[in-house]
Amino acid sequence: MTVAPLGIAAFGRYLPAEVVEAAPVDPAVDPLGANPFLRPPRTRHRVAPGERAGEMIERAARPLFERLGMDPAGNVDLLLTNTLLPDNFITGSGADAARLLGCDPDLILDVHNAGCASFPYMLKLARSMIVSGEARRVLVANVQNTAGQVYAQPELSTKNSALTAGDGCGVAYVTADGASPVLGVHVRSTPDYARDMALATGSSRRYWEAGAGEVEIAFTEERQTEIIERGNRLVPEVVQDLCNKIGVGVGEIDLLVTNQPNRIFLMKWRNALGLSPDRHFDTFDRYGNLYAAGVPVTLATAAAEGRLREGALVVMAGFAHAGDFAAAAAMRWHSA
Repeated sequence: MTVAPLGIAAFGRYLPAEVVEAAPVDPAVDPLGANPFLRPPRTRHRVAPGERAGEMIERAARPLFERLGMDPAGNVDLLLTNTLLPDNFITGSGADAARLLGCDPDLILDVHNAGCASFPYMLKLARSMIVSGEARRVLVANVQNTAGQVYAQPELSTKNSALTAGDGCGVAYVTADGASPVLGVHVRSTPDYARDMALATGSSRRYWEAGAGEVEIAFTEERQTEIIERGNRLVPEVVQDLCNKIGVGVGEIDLLVTNQPNRIFLMKWRNALGLSPDRHFDTFDRYGNLYAAGVPVTLATAAAEGRLREGALVVMAGFAHAGDFAAAAAMRWHSA
């Protein structure tokens, strides 16, 4: 097995202060809500009014650098960010995060097309930049910030998607010689599925045009069953493809960390891969659906709680949007 010239030095996370607890469910009134696989997460976090994505990145990253005994200034050549709801849709969130951290990277790339699978994808980009000599020290950041903003809109706030969404930020510091080597990354793009998810307003107006109706994420109605089947299939497939690529068996995975859309997806993914629940680390009931931030926040949580044993094979995976993108990455965990 060839070890890629890339390693993760540390993970960090930030969870907003406001904690939302699930309301009690009366089975007589809501039998579906009483189903353990369908009920909302026990707790989740929501951004404060006016809290910016750049601030979330800074609050996740600064303690990481403090643990490593270094200042972000002069130690970040490349800043990669993925933010579900950029505060400025023109500039993204990277420049604001760099300003708050006091660093001046040579390159700031705001990656918006990889969705819930963006963390492995950004590791692939980081590796390419390090191998090419364009960067040596990379900060990777995923921000989910729609729970307290988009899903707080009155019409959307009672929908299931709003009741499961949580906010948070996960970061990783990546270098050529980071303590935990990245063994490989596998990505899959299926552009034919790209238009099965879009922003909807309940009318013919586009999301930036004035008018009635709240903006929400919507899936092509006639393909919803097919989209769910894609989601069930994609994560196990990219994990298997990755394992084949790096020459290990799925049974050798010590810990699987995925995006956290709901309990049903999580159960189906680990069952398809033949992994027991204790080998699929799950934060859904604590943090809800963190979208793209789910993988790095869950990894940071696993590291903080001692769930990553020395030398463990850790696989990270997710699928994005309606299934047009999926990715997986593997690392050999070593504490810094």
